[in-house]
Amino acid sequence: MFDRDIWQEIYHSISNNKLRTFLTGFSVGWGIFILVMLLASVNGMQNGFTSQFSDDATNSIFIRTGTTSLAYGGFEAGRRIQLTNDDIEYIKRSFPNDVEYISPRVFQNTSARYKSETGSYNVQAVYPDHQAIEKTIVNKGRFININDLLNASKVAVIGRKVEEDLFKNEDAIGKFVEFNGLPFRVIGTFTDDGDDNAERNIYAPTSTFQKMYGQTNHIDQIALTYNPEYNLTKALEFSDRLESVFRRRFKIAPQDQAGIRIFNYAEVFEDISNFTGGLDIAVIIVGLLILLSGIVGIGNIMVFIIKERTKEIGVRKALGAEPWSIIKLVLFESVFITALSGFIGLAIATGLLAIIGPNIKSGAFANPSVSMSIVVTATIILIVAGVLAGLIPAMKAAKVKPIVALSDK
Repeated sequence: MFDRDIWQEIYHSISNNKLRTFLTGFSVGWGIFILVMLLASVNGMQNGFTSQFSDDATNSIFIRTGTTSLAYGGFEAGRRIQLTNDDIEYIKRSFPNDVEYISPRVFQNTSARYKSETGSYNVQAVYPDHQAIEKTIVNKGRFININDLLNASKVAVIGRKVEEDLFKNEDAIGKFVEFNGLPFRVIGTFTDDGDDNAERNIYAPTSTFQKMYGQTNHIDQIALTYNPEYNLTKALEFSDRLESVFRRRFKIAPQDQAGIRIFNYAEVFEDISNFTGGLDIAVIIVGLLILLSGIVGIGNIMVFIIKERTKEIGVRKALGAEPWSIIKLVLFESVFITALSGFIGLAIATGLLAIIGPNIKSGAFANPSVSMSIVVTATIILIVAGVLAGLIPAMKAAKVKPIVALSDK
């Protein structure tokens, strides 16, 4: 491997074929560069898709209702399905081992006022469990608790943007702000890493808003998280059971998609996984095809070099050189060209990603990068590619008979 004479011969061969060596080496380096950049792009897409849902628990399920589109169970089409507090208790009883956190959602628009400052915001009336479902980060004060819910307290947790709008440089905790003319005490403020618009929301106890708006137990949505130990199959199976139970409970036709809708984040991540998995395969095929063109190029240059050195090979064999020594010379040269050019392409790609990758955060594309496993795989591909590129020319050179080689013109 470290035979000085072999490396001198490799250097001599490369220096005598600079242009051909550069062009074929460039194709290998370019193939590795494209392969790494494409895989990083797919990873960036996956990071972007995932980050869009990072502000919610990844094991979340949301139950929404609408108006039935089909007649079923003795009821006509066009029936409005209304969720109530009883549905929350029904889920708890029916799925005690499946549900982790659960909360209703009641949505209201409110006109908020503090001193001379006013603004229009969305209020979500929820249970204490909602903090874990939405992964709400309370940076001051506290979130809604069970006592607030039982007492229907007029308390609110406001987003960072709401605090900035209404309170300016004041601390909002403990202050009273009017929502549609009714005073609410601010008990906490929150931030949301995944969505700045969410920081313009306000949270309040469900019971408070149900009393304020007609002494009703109506709710708009149900948000819950399932057992975090469930894999994808179990998660999807649970949401199917949940949908089936609610269709029976509200007499909704199995094929009626308008009456009830259950959204499971597991489905989103399954779709993302399938999509990026398909892209990974396509990218690898494209990258390998580009790399293959480089391998063919190196194989061709090896054949050409061997043809030019036919007499030299004949002399070597006439002087007793073993076939393996001929094969070794050709293979080492092939692996050297492939590995050097490939490593340059790999270094440029990983260096570029290290510099610009962390700064790319735009919607569905974020932090394109490659894992160490990809780098190791690319290295193995380089070594194998070098061997394959030189194998056929090396075998051909080893079979040359001395008498034929010496008579070659």
